[in-house]
Amino acid sequence: MLVDSHCHLDFPDFDNERDDLISRAHAAGVDLMVTICTHIRKFDRIRAIAEAYDEVYCSVGTHPHNAGVERGIPAEEIVSLAAHPKVVAIGEAGLDYFYDKAPRDAQAEGLRTHIEAARQTGLPLVIHARDADDDMAAILRDEMGKGAFPALLHCFSSGRDLALTGIELGLYVSFSGILTFKKSEELRAIARDLPADRLLVETDAPYLAPQPRRGKRNEPAYTAMTAAVLAETRGVSEEEMARQTTENFFRLFQKVPRPAGFERTAPQ
Repeated sequence: MLVDSHCHLDFPDFDNERDDLISRAHAAGVDLMVTICTHIRKFDRIRAIAEAYDEVYCSVGTHPHNAGVERGIPAEEIVSLAAHPKVVAIGEAGLDYFYDKAPRDAQAEGLRTHIEAARQTGLPLVIHARDADDDMAAILRDEMGKGAFPALLHCFSSGRDLALTGIELGLYVSFSGILTFKKSEELRAIARDLPADRLLVETDAPYLAPQPRRGKRNEPAYTAMTAAVLAETRGVSEEEMARQTTENFFRLFQKVPRPAGFERTAPQ
């Protein structure tokens, strides 16, 4: 069993195809998906997709690209929306200095608001970090000092120092199709060295399709390709990698019911 811990099933790329998309995911061994919110003001669409499929859960939050237009949404509103039974995470929120589509102070403000929502709900914060390693590490250290909260660094493509800071602070790290790219040797070296009990896999679909689908539309079924490369990188079987990343998912996303036959195990 595999879990796509981060995809965007509300994007128009998947309109009129979600039934087939989910069937292909099951055929590839991907039994659960979390569709991630990027606009709180469009949350109703995300929630409707999660409600329509037993195997789909969702998050609630504002992507850093949208931090300017959704500035000022209080943590209490996020917490209220997160009470829905299919909402299992907060975010994605974070810092993106590569595109800089929102003012950096708005991104930081939004990140701290989402951290407070994660702290209040106990739901994991899905963190987006791109070209902002130092500021992200500083905010995470500062906020963790105010009170612990669960979180993961999603679609990880940052440097080793941020990965180690995340691990030190109790975060998880999720790898996408970027891990499979030919020029991702440094990223694979980071993935090889992180603790086994902190690893997750995802697609970020419709973006970042793994090799050999690179350049084409991504979808949850391709989680298996990334998991296979992660297994090879760490020198374990694909079966063991599926077991470990799925166990890690349930340990972090505690609101998602464990299926029959997937009992809780202790961290390795």
